[in-house]
Amino acid sequence: MSRIKRRLNNLSHLFLPLSVLVVLIIINLIKGADYFKITMVNGAFYGNIPNILFGASELVILSIGMTLVTAASRGQDISIGEIGAITSAIFVQYVLRAGGDVTIWTILVGFLISCVAGLFIGAFNGTLVSFFNVQPMVATLILFLGGRSIAFIIDGKVSPILANEISNRIGTVIPGIPIQTPIILTAVFIAVFAVVLKTTNLRLYVEAVGINPSAARLNGIDPKKIIFLAFLIMGVCSAVAGFIAVNKAGRHDSVNLLKFIMMDAILAVALGGNSLGGGKFSITGSIIGAYTIEVLNRTLLRLEVNPEAIKAFKAVFIIILMVMASPVVSVFARKVLDKAKTIVNGYSASNTVVSVTNSSGKKEE
Repeated sequence: MSRIKRRLNNLSHLFLPLSVLVVLIIINLIKGADYFKITMVNGAFYGNIPNILFGASELVILSIGMTLVTAASRGQDISIGEIGAITSAIFVQYVLRAGGDVTIWTILVGFLISCVAGLFIGAFNGTLVSFFNVQPMVATLILFLGGRSIAFIIDGKVSPILANEISNRIGTVIPGIPIQTPIILTAVFIAVFAVVLKTTNLRLYVEAVGINPSAARLNGIDPKKIIFLAFLIMGVCSAVAGFIAVNKAGRHDSVNLLKFIMMDAILAVALGGNSLGGGKFSITGSIIGAYTIEVLNRTLLRLEVNPEAIKAFKAVFIIILMVMASPVVSVFARKVLDKAKTIVNGYSASNTVVSVTNSSGKKEE
């Protein structure tokens, strides 16, 4: 029984994202009973669910990196969209310089080069935060303001097109495989990250530094190195997201690629039950939060909300969400729950005492 309670406590942080997801699904089912309908088009699955998985690919990957950065540094990286724009620009330029002879190895090498670029950019942000003690949001504001200009210069002040079949397959589907390629790449990334967390002490070190850096240092953990590592991982996540995004689009738009996605990534972390003040984290919660945000976006579109008004609706949603998750509401809910338990237990105990009598009718306790 205690084991079940412990597991329920461990999963309690998922209540908010799952409950929001269920509400959104119910709204969509009311709108149309065919919400879960999946069809096969040109050898690939299409429908609301595949479209959600496809559309949230970049956000899921970025939310994983943002979770680590938030947990370790107690702050957020607001330059992830710009990092993705820079690394994907490098990838596109490498592929274009291969000319018409683009092979899978060309794509793979270009992807690895973009990931290395992501590592260097992550190292830049990580150095400012971990070694110079600059606030994460201030440190990453540098690239947030200038990153897209750098990507624009790398592009040669144009929007280059990826006119090759391999990039098209990466952005859509591979012949013979009914699942869209970005969904597969996201699943592989999640699996690799899960293995890393399972086989290393990364979770333990990140949580220790996020909860109490001084105590972590006394236990032999260097907070600066862990925060630096978190930003390195964030750089790689941004590169992977940029790779997927540019192959989806088929061209590199340095102005709009992954624009303002950092807001959704931060929201996904919060929605997943993670504290934006650092400490313990849940990658599962952030992933569910990312998919929930994608469902929210598509639900608003399905309800024929003007695309420009979606931001206003999301702002209202964020306000409600933050109020629900605030410490004040949590304390109030806990008090109400404890009071209800006390009343129920007292009522149950009184009934038990009254029902227990001896043969002479005298009440026994």
